[in-house]
Amino acid sequence: MRETIEQRACDLAVYIIENKATVRAAAKEFGISKSTVHKDLSERLPHCNRTLYLQVKEVLEQNKAERHIRGGLATRRKYRGE
Repeated sequence: MRETIEQRACDLAVYIIENKATVRAAAKEFGISKSTVHKDLSERLPHCNRTLYLQVKEVLEQNKAERHIRGGLATRRKYRGE
């Protein structure tokens, strides 16, 4: 069981790094909750693969910095009827 959880954490990190994906997109792709993605990446990944953790952390911080822009675009689409 432990190996599969650690493997899932590594797979999530690789997916996010390669696709510059958000936590929400990764959760949808893997069929798990956003909370599980956060737990895997922030708590489990640093223990099993530190370098991968540092790489995914950069992508997540970039996503966090840009999220207000994505939210504004989504609102714009909503009210324009797109």
